[in-house]
Amino acid sequence: MAEMTDDMIDAALERGHLAQMHECRAAKATYDRHSRQVVIELANGCVFAFPSALVEALRTADDDQIAAVEILGQGYGLHWEALDLDLSLTGLMAGRFGSRGTEGADRLRIGSGPSGPEPRGWIDQC
Repeated sequence: MAEMTDDMIDAALERGHLAQMHECRAAKATYDRHSRQVVIELANGCVFAFPSALVEALRTADDDQIAAVEILGQGYGLHWEALDLDLSLTGLMAGRFGSRGTEGADRLRIGSGPSGPEPRGWIDQC
């Protein structure tokens, strides 16, 4: 294996910094009860919002459950603990809202992940 030089490390750090600035990542997620929209402030300063009714699991949820949205990991997804639901930001922005009626490639079941069980509500939309 080749030895890492300081220049190689600096270049890798710079690429990582640029990726963090330009990738689609959530910095903050909230729920607007008046418009019933999930509002996501992105790390790059943009704002993305979607009507909660577009996600089947959120259609029957009450306002308090929807408002309990959390950001996953480095900002690549959203999580609702009480609803056992995770949505990828990339998928949401591509218009894939993980309807339970479109299970095909957009939905994973327990035990289907390559590294073991995935949460029951995980919607893989990347």
